[in-house]
Amino acid sequence: MFGDVAGSIEHIGLKTTRIRSLSGEEIVCSNTELLKNTIHNYKRMSERRILFGFGVTYDARPEQLREIPRIVKQAVESAGNTRFDRAHFKQFGESSLDFEVVYYVTEPGYNIYMDIQQNINLDLMAALADRGVEFAFPTRTLHVVGEPAQRDGTTRRSESMRSRSLTPGEREVHSESSV
Repeated sequence: MFGDVAGSIEHIGLKTTRIRSLSGEEIVCSNTELLKNTIHNYKRMSERRILFGFGVTYDARPEQLREIPRIVKQAVESAGNTRFDRAHFKQFGESSLDFEVVYYVTEPGYNIYMDIQQNINLDLMAALADRGVEFAFPTRTLHVVGEPAQRDGTTRRSESMRSRSLTPGEREVHSESSV
């Protein structure tokens, strides 16, 4: 892979190199242009380092958070063809308590990696659900400040100005009288 081109080299000539892209077309590139780029040779990779993160909701208790790295380690190790490196409660995110995980897949194949990651994800979902821990999704909490209440519990607005929720099928009607 170089630039945005990914594929296998089919032939290296004196002036050009022919590459078979992942989608099947042949790409001819000048050797001068090829050498101007960083080339990633995934065929020579012996293992794949994986970094991923996930977030849980802010209502998780500290004892549940302490247990999550152990749960992650167990999910990674039980997936097979892996070497666990670390799992940490990384930060207080905007809408989640964020964890970061690093592990290695001991086989270089991308499909093997994706199968392993899928198994880890499903194991994490099941294990966290069993413990009552939920995955977070982006949320925003709004605090609405209203008019101060009077002693009788009402606001200063007159009854006619007050809004209320309409029931299903009900519709708001405005009428004006003319003199």
